[in-house]
Amino acid sequence: MTKENQRIAIGGARQRTILALLLLNPGRIVSVDTLVETVWNGRPPATARTQVAICIAALRKRFKAEGCDNEVIVTAHPGYLLALENHYVDSVEFERLTLRAQEAAKDQRTSDAAALHEEALALWRGPALAGVAGTLVEDEMERLEELRLAGYDGYVAAQLELGHHGDLIPGLVSVVRDHPLRERSRYALMLAQYRVGRRAEAMETFREGRAQFIEGLGLEPGPALRELHDAILRDDPSLMASAVVVPKKPPETPRTAPLELPADIPAFVGRDTPLASLNTLVDGHTEGRRLTMGLITGGAGVGKTGLAVHWAHQVADEFPGGLLFADMWGYDETHEPADPAVVLGWFLRSLGVPEAEIPAETHERAALYRSVLADRRVLIVLDNVRSFDQVRALIPGSSRSCVLLTSRSLLEQLVVRHGAVSIHLDVLRRREATDLLARFIGEERVDAARADAERLVELCDRLPLTVRIAAARLAAKPQWPIGYLASRLDNEQLRLDELSSGESQVRSSFALSYHALPHDVALLYRRLGLLDAPDFAGWVGAALLATDTHKAEGLMESLVDAHLLQTVGFDSTGQPRYGFRNLLRLHARELAKEEGSALEQREALHRAFRGWLSVAEQARRREFGSGHGEQMLFGASMPTGPMGTAELDTLTASPSGWFEAERLALISVIDQAARCGMDDLSRELTELVVRPAVACQRS
Repeated sequence: MTKENQRIAIGGARQRTILALLLLNPGRIVSVDTLVETVWNGRPPATARTQVAICIAALRKRFKAEGCDNEVIVTAHPGYLLALENHYVDSVEFERLTLRAQEAAKDQRTSDAAALHEEALALWRGPALAGVAGTLVEDEMERLEELRLAGYDGYVAAQLELGHHGDLIPGLVSVVRDHPLRERSRYALMLAQYRVGRRAEAMETFREGRAQFIEGLGLEPGPALRELHDAILRDDPSLMASAVVVPKKPPETPRTAPLELPADIPAFVGRDTPLASLNTLVDGHTEGRRLTMGLITGGAGVGKTGLAVHWAHQVADEFPGGLLFADMWGYDETHEPADPAVVLGWFLRSLGVPEAEIPAETHERAALYRSVLADRRVLIVLDNVRSFDQVRALIPGSSRSCVLLTSRSLLEQLVVRHGAVSIHLDVLRRREATDLLARFIGEERVDAARADAERLVELCDRLPLTVRIAAARLAAKPQWPIGYLASRLDNEQLRLDELSSGESQVRSSFALSYHALPHDVALLYRRLGLLDAPDFAGWVGAALLATDTHKAEGLMESLVDAHLLQTVGFDSTGQPRYGFRNLLRLHARELAKEEGSALEQREALHRAFRGWLSVAEQARRREFGSGHGEQMLFGASMPTGPMGTAELDTLTASPSGWFEAERLALISVIDQAARCGMDDLSRELTELVVRPAVACQRS
């Protein structure tokens, strides 16, 4: 990193890796988890997070010592970001200049294009990120090198058009030597050699390339190189034209723009904010910003595919190079996840590459794919992505094209490595969900029973999928009042059945996310489903599993990441509270009955209920000053995972605050304990909640 052309040595491999990740994501948060994963390559020590904090502190100290008055690295939950204010990042500037050069070339301002490309390339002082380790960084090194080569190709094309053939030859010789299979560079070298009268050298450049293509790929050079070779042999006069443009790979064969999007979603409603966020992917090109990737995440049935396809249809005119679409089958029990090599082959054929010229190896297909897209503006929609590895090869090297992905996973690496605009999709607002119902069954029918319609969409959790299922049933049965279907859904025992008929199976949609869970996370999902409490803290999960709170909260966060649980707020101690959407609670409870023993489930509930009783008793003691400082161990009811005194004291530091946070949960626990035959526990908890003074006297 430099400041006023002064080099600053960054000591230590860990500091360099952390700084590299921040530099690769200027103005964007890089989570501590990502930093830990990269620095220690997936095998971090127990002190990893502390060591990251130490490295950040050392970097800040170094910047300050070098005269950086403004804060360079800012703490921002859940990690850190590199502040862009008053700071210059050459990779960002390179891509900005390259984009301007491409626009100049498109407008036939060749001299401007050449100058801008030259200015951009001058920012390179050697290999990007040299001396920095880590898988994330190494992948970014490859991407940046591909961008540099694409920028150099643009520079060469402009200089050839301007007639500066001889000046280009030394640089092209070096590029061809380092990248012998890069057809565009070899084409430019042959053309430049021929134009300065070095015809024999041009022929030798072709022969060397042909030998390397056959040996390395088992293929002849592409038609463009072969046609140039033949044109040189016959001294075709057109080769000396001042405005010959170097062809881009693939060869100059007739190409049609693929239009592979599925049909637009009928009766699309709402989503104004997510659509505005997606529009930045288009606006960014016109404003000189690099925003070329969008990621839509959310749970099953929330409408991720619908949003992606709808937006893609809206902006189709912005992508004259075509519209590509692939279902990656990341969450489907009837299909194996899509193989990126197969998808690459499909896309290459769609983009006009002849079957015979598509390589067999995935990395070779990916390289050809990036070259094909280098001079085209294409929208690529990748639906139902399971992991970053599944789409790594499908990301273009150039910033002209745009990629939009949907996934139930966070795919943090897309945000960290590629600056993806991340959009988390939640359920519809009540009015939007009701409007969606009206689009299918008519506004008059909804207006005539507005209250029933609103109750129906709430029973559907305002999920687009379930609202559409309910709407389809009402449309097929016009004689049904809306209230009749709502009454059928009121029955919790039958609700999932009612919404899982026909081809739209909401139960199986939830199951796909559930089956991807690790064993202990799946067990917690089922046991949480046993509770009637509307929300709960992390210690409740610990009680259900007879483990410690820290581990239980980690498992709960895994459920949040899988969109099977949600964070509904934070208590007075700053700890998160979790809850289910109604349909997911019913799904979890169904699974608990199918997969667990009744005895184990009763014991788990008893531990959780005893937990509420123990904390409530301690809270009342502290509130009334009785027994202040006494040890009250949770261990009596949780022998394998006791809540220590310190944790219990933290929970009850504000007794009234704890009772307020747990008020609805306590009421449900009292009722559920009584229904489960735990009468003594229910009665004792009632006394603590309703008659605190009596409870304190008894203790």
